[in-house]
This record gives sequence, C-alpha cells and structure tokens, in this order.
Amino acid sequence: MLRKNATSLVLTVLLLTFGTQLWAQKVERIEPASWWIGFNNPTVQVLVYGENIASLRPSVDYAGVSLARIIAVENPNYLFLDLKVDKNAQPGKVKIQFFQGKRERTSATLELFEREENSANREGFNQSDAIYLIMPDRFANGNPDNDEIPGMLEKPDRSEPYGRHGGDLQGIHNRLDFIADMGFTSIWLNPVLENDQPRSSYHGYAITDFYQVDRRLGTNEEYKALVDAGRKKGLKMIMDMVFNHCGSMHWWMKDLPTHDWIHQYPEFTRSNYRLSTVSDPYASKADFNLTTQGWFDTTMPDMNLGNELVKNYLIQNSIWWIEYVGLQGIRMDTYPYPDKDAMAEWILRVKAEYPDFSIVGESWISEPSKLVYWQKDFPNQDGYNSQMKYLMDFPIAEALGSALNEGDGWGSGLQKLYDVLADDHLYRYPKHLIVFAENHDLGRMAHFYNSDNNKMKMAIAFLGTVRGLPQWYYGSELVMTGDGGASHGAIRQNYPGGWPGDEIDAFTPEGRTEVQNEVFDYLSQVMNYRKTSEVLHHGNTLHFLPQNEIYVYFRYLDDQAIMVMMNNNADKDTEVNMSRFSEILKNFTGGTEVISGQTYKGLTSISVPAKSALIIELK
Repeated sequence: MLRKNATSLVLTVLLLTFGTQLWAQKVERIEPASWWIGFNNPTVQVLVYGENIASLRPSVDYAGVSLARIIAVENPNYLFLDLKVDKNAQPGKVKIQFFQGKRERTSATLELFEREENSANREGFNQSDAIYLIMPDRFANGNPDNDEIPGMLEKPDRSEPYGRHGGDLQGIHNRLDFIADMGFTSIWLNPVLENDQPRSSYHGYAITDFYQVDRRLGTNEEYKALVDAGRKKGLKMIMDMVFNHCGSMHWWMKDLPTHDWIHQYPEFTRSNYRLSTVSDPYASKADFNLTTQGWFDTTMPDMNLGNELVKNYLIQNSIWWIEYVGLQGIRMDTYPYPDKDAMAEWILRVKAEYPDFSIVGESWISEPSKLVYWQKDFPNQDGYNSQMKYLMDFPIAEALGSALNEGDGWGSGLQKLYDVLADDHLYRYPKHLIVFAENHDLGRMAHFYNSDNNKMKMAIAFLGTVRGLPQWYYGSELVMTGDGGASHGAIRQNYPGGWPGDEIDAFTPEGRTEVQNEVFDYLSQVMNYRKTSEVLHHGNTLHFLPQNEIYVYFRYLDDQAIMVMMNNNADKDTEVNMSRFSEILKNFTGGTEVISGQTYKGLTSISVPAKSALIIELK
C-alpha cells in the first residue's frame, strides 16, 4: 500500500512538472519577425526558437496567410515554418499559435507590411557610380551615448587599435554632404550588424545577430534613416554582408538547430584560403574542403550553406534588409568560400524580386584567369555560372600597388597597368569591375607610395578614368598611411574631427594640411568630373603600349573621347609626339585638361609633367 501511494505521488509530481514545463513554454525568438506582401516568391520561412517548441503544434488563422509546411529538426528547440503569403493579404500582425492538444500554450507574431511603392524597380549601383568605403567604428562619433551599451561584451577603448572607438551611423549621417561634395555617389559600409564578441569585433565581420544593427553603431531605424537621407542627396547605400561565417557568440552557437548548421571539426581547423582550389579541375577534395569548410578564425564559425535551412535563412535575411532599409546594393564578403551553388541561387532569388539591384562579390584573386571563374556567364569548364556580374578588381589593385614605384622595363611600371587591362578579353563584363587601390584589408596608398602626392594623384586619375567603377577608402584623401600586412589597426584609423574634442577637424579645409588639401582637392575634382561623364561611365577603351614610362589611353563613346596621359618618370617632363595616336586623334582638333583647365590646340605635341597624369577632354 505504501509502495502504491509512493508510486502515485511520483507520477503526480512528474505530471505536474511536465505540465508546468509545457505551460511555461514560450517562443524566445522568431526570425524574421516581419515580412512583406507582394514578393514573387510568396513563401517566407520563419525560424521559431523556444524550449521544446517542436513538441507543440503550430497553427495560423489569418486571411491570405497559410501554413504550407512544418519542418522539425534534430534540436527540439527549433521549428521552421513555411508561410505562404497571398498577394491579396492585408498588412497586419499574423499570430502563430502553438497548441498542446486543443490548448494554446504560446504564440508568436509575424508582422506583415505592404512593399514600398515601386520597390521592385529600385536601381542599384552601376558604372556611373563612385564608391566611398567607410569602417563605421572609425569614421565619426555622432552619438557618444551609444559608445557603451550595458550588457554588451566589449567596452570602448580608443587607445586600443583593435578596440571599439565609438564611430556610428549618426556620425556618417552627419557627414553625408561631405561625402557627396567629394564626388562620390555610393557608400559602402563595412558590416553594421551586431558583433557582440568579447574583443576585436569593431570591424563587423563576426555577426551575432543577422537582424539587428549593432547598438553601438545605432538602431535599425537609424540605419534606415541614414539610407533615406543618403538617397535624397544622391548617395546609394551598399550593405556589406557575410554568408561565409558568423560570430562565435551568435545566439544560436549555444544551441545549434542541427549539427551541420556550421562546419565542425574535432578541433579548430582554419581555412587554407586557397581560392584556386574551387575552380581548379584537378584540385583534391581534401584541399577543396579545407578552403570552403575551414573556419576563417577561431571567432568565426564557418556557415554550411549546403544545409537548405541555413541557405534559406541567409537569402531571406538579405531580402529583408533590402526591403526594410531600401538598399541599392550589396557587397558580399568572401564570396567564393561558401557553397558556390547556394551563392548563385542567392543572386537569382534576389534578382527575382529586384531585377535592377546590384551585388558585388569579394573574390580576393589577383590573376584574371582565375578571377573570371566568378563572373556571370563565363564559360567555365564545369558549367558553373556564379550569376555575379560585378567583381572587385583585385588584379588592378595589385598592379597599382607597385606600378607607380617602378621604372621602365618589360612587365614593370606602367606596363603593369596596360597588361592588366589587356586581360579584359577574359571577362564577360569588364565594365562591371570595381577598381580600387586599397580597402580595409590592404595597406593604404600612401604607404605603398611613401606619401608621395604625385603618385597618389596619378592613382586617382587612373581609378577615376579607367573602365569600371572606382572605390575609394575613407581617409586616404588625407594621405593616411598604414601597412595592412603588419596591422589591420594601422589602416583603420579614426577620421580626425569625427570625435567630440578632436583637436584637428579634417572634415574642413582649415583642418587639413597643405599636402592633404592637395590630394583631397584633386580627388574631388576627378570624382565630380566623372559624376557627369557618360564617356567615363559607358565608353570603350583604346590604349597604347607604354613607351619610356608614358602611358596613353582613351575612353570614347560615339563622337566623344577623353585622353589620359600618364608620365611615370620621376624627374623629367616629357614632350609626347601625338602622331602615334592618330587613329583616334584624327577625329579631334583640340582638348581641355579637366583639372587645370589648360587648352590644347592642334594636338601635335603635348608636354606631360614628371610623375603626373593629364585628363584631356577632346574636342
């Protein structure tokens, strides 16, 4: 009798405990928490997270929204719900109920919105644009109140090169006129999403929440306000996204949905970073896997886009940000590292919703013969089509890093620039390459050129007139130096004048030195000229082999042409006999140098000063 009563008591306690657990169940996260009516793909896949949520039965009762599929995974704390949103559905809050039997135990809400008018037809960046790259933490601190956020792991420390310095979205918002006045038409921000890591996550590439702007940079609403304000000033916003990895402190890392959500090894295994293995027809599987599945760093778990749920989560996330803030472009970090077929599918799905939207991929490859594998429509041997039309032109960046420091000779000096353009026969879309000399990973131009203003100006002239879209890295207009190979912190400096109390305000001419103003003014003149030049946006290229370190090339369109003359000689002005260029000059009788305003008549002979470039609009 005693044993029977004890058994009953135990069963009663277990039932009460189990019932209490069920009653206490709640949805801790739903991602995305909002969506839009009117996408070509009517289905949104919602991730729902909560303790033992898979033990409950989800249900939706909302006109125009149906629960098309329920996906349970190995972790019972997750459910993935495919919701079909009819084009005639109305905006509102869709309640997703979770039942145990007939009793509702918990619920979640998905908010539905109408798409912004004409959203599908928004124009992305294109050849008419010039891009200004900013690392938000290092540009300007517009709101010191958000420098330190209670509960976030890393505190501000401006004395630490790899620490948080306090730059934010408001600081960029306050400087939009400054950027536009320089002649730039697009802004690329290094990632702005939450990086709640213990240290050194100021750069933004260790994301811990894909739906939340890092609060030390601002809020989602402030990001949208920045994009809206930029658009009114003729500035397009390019969002830096990362599909290859997340941050080690991402909320799901403590309780992964599936064991293959990320690539896992018995011990930390780093990528070999050898991108040639992805396109190499002879690459071993071991080398290929290490490239694409090894981690970028100990704090950056490698995402597995071969998992359909991971792939869909990230694709939807990018569409969510495009629609929510009104983006005009995406720069995809480490583009060749994730599953390449998933990345191609991502582009097709984005383009299905935004046909004129623009995406550029970071494929850090310096040889055109290997880089072309990653451009849309290249006839790859394996049949792969990346669908990525825009690429970062690393071959030109590498050539520029040394060309202006070298003298005449086969394969040296300006011949390097000629040769890199001669490889354009490989690309399907050479005019869609983004040309640059530096970025947040490379050493700064002034470091390469030993702070030589003449070389800086020659590089600006080349970037501003060569085919493709120019990208400039913030601060190099101030002749900032820094060796990226030695220290990333050294090339990610604070912009003087961006912080309250700064003694120097380099956002003003008075706060810049004479040397800085020389480069700043030249950059502004070239970029503002380029802004309205159809020839530089869409024109063809004709160039002539460099002779005696004189390189002459033309951009031409219909009856218009621009001639660029570069003299790489350090100590001599050079008189150039123009008869060699008669095949194009025969159509013109004169020209005007666009920076100095000097006019040329007859075009028989032109003197090019040492270490300089002339940009001559032909008449």
